[in-house]
Amino acid sequence: MKILLAHNNYQQPGGEDTSFLAEEGVLRAAGHRVVEYIRHNDEIKHYGLGSKAALPLRTGWACDSYREIKALLERERPDLAHLHNTFPLISPGAYYACRAAGVPVVQTLHNYRLLCPAAIFFRRGRVCEECLEHSLWRGVVHGCYRNSRAETSAVALMLAVHRWRRTWTSRVNCFIALSRFSRQKFIEGGIPAEKIAVKPNFAYADPGCRARSGEHALYVGRLTPEKGVLTLLTAWQRLQVRIPLRIAGSGPERASLEAHAKQIGLSDIRFLGQLPREEVIAALKGGLFLLFTSELYENFPMTIVEAFACGVPVICSRLGAMEEIVADGRTGLHFTPGNADDLAAKVEWAWAHPEEMAAMGRAGRAEYEAKYTAERNYEMLMEIYSRVLGTSTTTLS
Repeated sequence: MKILLAHNNYQQPGGEDTSFLAEEGVLRAAGHRVVEYIRHNDEIKHYGLGSKAALPLRTGWACDSYREIKALLERERPDLAHLHNTFPLISPGAYYACRAAGVPVVQTLHNYRLLCPAAIFFRRGRVCEECLEHSLWRGVVHGCYRNSRAETSAVALMLAVHRWRRTWTSRVNCFIALSRFSRQKFIEGGIPAEKIAVKPNFAYADPGCRARSGEHALYVGRLTPEKGVLTLLTAWQRLQVRIPLRIAGSGPERASLEAHAKQIGLSDIRFLGQLPREEVIAALKGGLFLLFTSELYENFPMTIVEAFACGVPVICSRLGAMEEIVADGRTGLHFTPGNADDLAAKVEWAWAHPEEMAAMGRAGRAEYEAKYTAERNYEMLMEIYSRVLGTSTTTLS
């Protein structure tokens, strides 16, 4: 089968870019012919004043992307187009190019952009669903996208126009949500339930299960306000026992978090900075448990999947997809989002019960083998493709 994969890369690579590359790798390894259409937000750095001024408008319809995709489809004639991130340089015009060429479309919902201009359902330190429950213009009032009412207006207008044109419901054959929680949010937002399949992210390269439990707690992720790292530091300050903590990742909050940790005397914490994947895996295998403290609806955290693959249990916020992925008491523990006391209590229990945590780690590895391997993910993807194309999976070669 020949497949067009389209994706708009971010300036700072994240989970969406990683999952796109993993899915492309799985398709190529299975012998499918993959045609790429890639744009990168680094292009914006080279825009002139006129192009930058017009950028908000192209989020709704990017003429160059439409023309290029249309020409690519006419030349390559793929069986199916699978789109990932289209914001801002590809735009929904891609769906219309596919329709004009008679190519069915699958769209992975990596974030909540279709429902929230900021794409994350988070505002001023808390979960916010005002744009879902009321109107997109709530986001404009609050300037949710890039703290700018003007830029939020452009995104909200793009969403409103394409809702009016029924782009999402009539130009996309199937959406892929990464969790049942995410699927339900998109149904609430107006996407027909029968058009949304659930297929999680996965770990493309199996890191292998660790041989024994580690000796420190570990956080891996961006250092931004919504990730709950300040709550993590507060919890560490309230611990009754000394537990070494390693924090891997970078972001705009790193300097202030390091300064805060030093100010409150947290000598057991080390900030490791941004690490390559192999070093993240080594840190995971050396940890007793992974801490995932996000205070927003994570769509499908790759770090949790990699922890499971390594046989490491996870202590996570009882929120959104995290609550769905991590089974409380079986593959990890839940705590109340933003509650440092509850987090401290769960960490102390975990530290005092290494055998129980090791059993949770083994259960996490079993969960990975059942749901999050490349092989299982490929099977699920082929089931979705076959449904869209109206054929059996055995003919998709």
